[in-house]
Amino acid sequence: MKILVTGAAGFIGFYVCKVLLNNGHDVVGLDNINDYYDIGLKYARLNELGVKKTDASIFKILCKSSYSSKFSFVRMHLEDREVLPELFANEKFDVVCNLAAQAGVRYSLENPESYVDSNLVGFLNILECCRHFKIKHLVYASSSSVYGLNKKIPFSTEDNVDYPISLYAATKKSNELMAHTYSHLFKIPTTGLRFFTVYGPWGRPDMAMFLFTDAILKNKPIKVFNHGNMERDFTFIDDIVEGVVRIIEKQPTERIKNNELYKLYNIGNNNSVKLLDFIKEIETNLKIEAKKDMLPMQPGDVERTWANVDALINDYNYSPNTSIKDGVKSFIDWFKVYYN
Repeated sequence: MKILVTGAAGFIGFYVCKVLLNNGHDVVGLDNINDYYDIGLKYARLNELGVKKTDASIFKILCKSSYSSKFSFVRMHLEDREVLPELFANEKFDVVCNLAAQAGVRYSLENPESYVDSNLVGFLNILECCRHFKIKHLVYASSSSVYGLNKKIPFSTEDNVDYPISLYAATKKSNELMAHTYSHLFKIPTTGLRFFTVYGPWGRPDMAMFLFTDAILKNKPIKVFNHGNMERDFTFIDDIVEGVVRIIEKQPTERIKNNELYKLYNIGNNNSVKLLDFIKEIETNLKIEAKKDMLPMQPGDVERTWANVDALINDYNYSPNTSIKDGVKSFIDWFKVYYN
């Protein structure tokens, strides 16, 4: 198939591109390479995909990759409603995997406008292009943040999610509603994925795994919120990408036949790990005890997450199997090499 992956310079998007290419698909990666976090890391990911920094700096021109003849990259904003349709018209995609978004719960308190631009306007433009260019399947990123203050554990897609506690979460819930509308009105198969805490090599610098490792190695205290009384469904990147790619590659033929055009899944590790146990695993691998700065809960944060992934297991034979021990080791091995 020919597949558009937005957010291709991002953590998850980078891996999805790589696996799709290895599986023989033609892939166009799109990213605006914003400066929410270190753009050097984004360029380094693109370099792994065979796109040079100088090429990635050119807007609106498809750059060919040295990694694979089946991969090309375009630097573009999803908010650009004039140029995005041109890309769809020229490339004639079969499937779109929309992973581009302004990420981060805490940053949404400081810069709400960027969330409206990327996550709402950008997503609407994607939906409009899917509508007008007859895309066969839209797979898109939602977030576990939509569960807000939900107390029922594990989190299920059947749960009420009408009470988000950050603008980021509100935009992701809005994406789900927008996708439902387009599935209903225009018969577009859409699949939303509520990602739970993803970690691993090439991970985002604003995430706990990266922040903790960096601070410990620099002999700085780590910020432990809610005085350590936190639990997360930490999910290793390989397990996440396995699920995403299975969904992309499975034609939604049966769903169309059964009029099940709109689908929503949790994608996580199906387990909840105590934050202090996660930190302990990092300390073990680094052979350094962390200095811990115990702090109260941050605005917009939640105490516990845990994904019920039964539906994904049933429909796609999804099987997350990377232990915290193996996952943390893999990240730290990468981190030490990447940062010398």
